[in-house]
Amino acid sequence: MVIDNVLTSVRAHLVESFGGPEPSAASVTFLGLEPLEVLRFPADSEDVVRYATLGCSRHPMADPSDLVADPVRGPRAELVLTLRGGLDVASGVHRSLAILAAAPAVEGVVLAVDGLLDLGEPLWKGAPFTAILLGDSGVEPLSLPEPADPVQFLDAVPITGTEAAWVRLRGAAALRDAWAEAGIDVRDPRRGQASL
Repeated sequence: MVIDNVLTSVRAHLVESFGGPEPSAASVTFLGLEPLEVLRFPADSEDVVRYATLGCSRHPMADPSDLVADPVRGPRAELVLTLRGGLDVASGVHRSLAILAAAPAVEGVVLAVDGLLDLGEPLWKGAPFTAILLGDSGVEPLSLPEPADPVQFLDAVPITGTEAAWVRLRGAAALRDAWAEAGIDVRDPRRGQASL
């Protein structure tokens, strides 16, 4: 299967899933890696902006302990970040998302629901969030020609350092329970953290 066809299909799938105008795109290049793009879908009627990575699914993710990586089989994923408040609420977030989406290629991380990725610095200028918790984005997986695995679209929820520590200690479900109990909208970039 031609690699470019995967990314073309992923992009078309995201555009169909989110609807609305065509997204803008920012390309981020890392030394020794193929470029990653971050698509920015304009605010919808609820003032929700979506950012989606494009390039993480180019190759299947593999456990770094595997002696030989399978070039076709294996999980594939892209990250989707959803925020309220218009287009300018998260200046610079595209670079952070690209860094996190490069983790499988750089660190051998396999992205999956309940996974935690810690950037160690603000996800965007002035943000209190330094990590993301992965969840189900609601975007249907994209089937690829056999024998390739489908592309999963993982919700990238921004979390604070304290919340990341809570996930490590208690698990992702406990943090989600705390958010639900406190009525926290995790799409609000100005939200407070859960009382843990």
